[in-house]
Amino acid sequence: MLGAALALTACNSSGAVINDPTISLSTADVVLSASYAYAPVVDDEIELPAFDYTKMRERYLRRVVKLRTRYKPGTIIVDTTGPFLYLIQRGGKAIRYGIAVGKEGFEWSGDAVVKRKTKWPTWTPPAEMIARQPKLAVYAEGMPAGVRNPLGARAMYLFKDGRDTMYRIHGTNHPFSIGKNASSGCFRMINQDVIDLYDRVKPGAKVIVRHAPPDYSGNH
Repeated sequence: MLGAALALTACNSSGAVINDPTISLSTADVVLSASYAYAPVVDDEIELPAFDYTKMRERYLRRVVKLRTRYKPGTIIVDTTGPFLYLIQRGGKAIRYGIAVGKEGFEWSGDAVVKRKTKWPTWTPPAEMIARQPKLAVYAEGMPAGVRNPLGARAMYLFKDGRDTMYRIHGTNHPFSIGKNASSGCFRMINQDVIDLYDRVKPGAKVIVRHAPPDYSGNH
């Protein structure tokens, strides 16, 4: 039960890109790319196991999609209705990642910037979260980095007007929550995906969160 609680409460505290099969690749090619993108990896001396992508709906796996948008390359767009995260690329395309978003009552939308990034972050539940879920008190001094940590392999911290929004883009210890409203408001990703995004995103990157898809042309 504690493990499930950790998966639901993480927020408050480079691999291959799968091309859209409707654009260029066959289904077989997509599977081969996914087997590489979600393979096991040793990262900063932490062993990250493979993700069994065959049990995930294909639409939530990392891929390149066509995307018409006025935003500059390097911008992150979060569509909470997908739920998807898009990293804008040149040439009318974007990398699309499946994500998990906030449960009802914790949803957030707005604009922010990536102020800082952290590899294998520690996680400390705030006092109000411990009050809601007393079992989390064992982590009041912080939970060490690792595959059991709810923040997963990476965290990107979102700020607005110089202030911490307390929202994050981060990995997870519960990857099959992707595609659902399952977090405390943050944007949760498969660990291999958040590593890929982390390696591409620069501090200061703009983040746009909306409860609607962007102008989009591609595979749904």
